[in-house]
Amino acid sequence: MAIPEFLVDLRAIVGTRPLWLSGVSAVVLDEHGRVLLGRRADSGRWSVISGIIDPGEQPADTVVRECLEETGVTVEPELLTSITVSRMLEYPNGDRAQYLELTFRCRKVSGEARVNDDESLEVGWFAPDALPDLDDSARSRIERALTCTGPAAFEHAADLSLP
Repeated sequence: MAIPEFLVDLRAIVGTRPLWLSGVSAVVLDEHGRVLLGRRADSGRWSVISGIIDPGEQPADTVVRECLEETGVTVEPELLTSITVSRMLEYPNGDRAQYLELTFRCRKVSGEARVNDDESLEVGWFAPDALPDLDDSARSRIERALTCTGPAAFEHAADLSLP
């Protein structure tokens, strides 16, 4: 798993304690309306393409960078569709983080979908009515991105159900 250098430096100081990080997710659509997904190497689960925003980086630029790095597909962000907060995550190495999640609907500009780094086991295009098994968060981000005409959707604490 590629981890940003700033995060490596920060983890050297704070260890595995929870971090509050900003991330982006891309709901990428091709010319046929299919959604680009990656099967994550860390969990084996299918999900939208996502990544951590580097210090000083614009979120829309992060979406473009992450899609190209992970899938070989160049995208253009079209709309910020939701702003949410993830649950606290714990990674296999014990690192814990919670994310401010900015989800963008993007359109494919060029490139052929392929595993392009070590973060994905496979990538592929899926019709919205034939998505693989996804966690609730990924499914919700896709549904919002497909239906959003603006402005972005915001979650409120009362909207969230506890597990």
